[in-house]
Amino acid sequence: MSKESRKKSSNPASYGAAPGNRLATAAKKVAQKTAKPATKKPVKKIAAKAAKATTSASTQTAAAKAVPARAKATKPAAPVAGGTGLAEGAKAPAFKLPRDGGGTVSLADHAGQKLVLFFYPKANTPGCTKEAIDFTRLSKEFAAAGTTVLGVSADSVKAQDSFRDKHDLAVPLVSDETHGMLEAYGAWGEKSLYGRKFLGIIRSTVLIGADGRVARIWRNVKVDGHADAVLAAAKAL
Repeated sequence: MSKESRKKSSNPASYGAAPGNRLATAAKKVAQKTAKPATKKPVKKIAAKAAKATTSASTQTAAAKAVPARAKATKPAAPVAGGTGLAEGAKAPAFKLPRDGGGTVSLADHAGQKLVLFFYPKANTPGCTKEAIDFTRLSKEFAAAGTTVLGVSADSVKAQDSFRDKHDLAVPLVSDETHGMLEAYGAWGEKSLYGRKFLGIIRSTVLIGADGRVARIWRNVKVDGHADAVLAAAKAL
């Protein structure tokens, strides 16, 4: 065997490895070395972007939830009645409620007639007592003018009976404990007493014509002389 043959046979790389295979193996190793850092870097970037996207999505979700809360907190409160919602010339709101002495009274009972509704805060209080007595004093004159007078408050029927009997009142007293009629006629709303605000009956009077429409409205009534002014308006209608 020649020296050159012995040299080739002693080289392990020469056993069964063709030149093409050796080149392929070398290329594969180079590709593996270069691929490792290239793979790690994009993974880090992708992870960072995913984390950023998750944080952004969480922030947007929290902001979206917060918007309705802020809107709800700043939403203006619904207006209370207090003289709103009913205007002169409008059709009088229908009602049917219990009255003193038992039974009920309704707007339909007075169809084709003039009707006065005076809304008072509470039975047996000084101002309400004077107002009810004044309308009682003029009840015959109202009748002569073809006008019926009804007093309305949120007192119970029992309280209205006591109010009538104590002061010999001659006008029917209507009980609206649920405030439905009071609100419909704009006699329920915000009041103020000694700096304290609360909801209650606003002393008001409504004159309804024979056509069933509101002819006159008096708000925040001052009791003195009021019944006489309403009578004059009823006569002129």
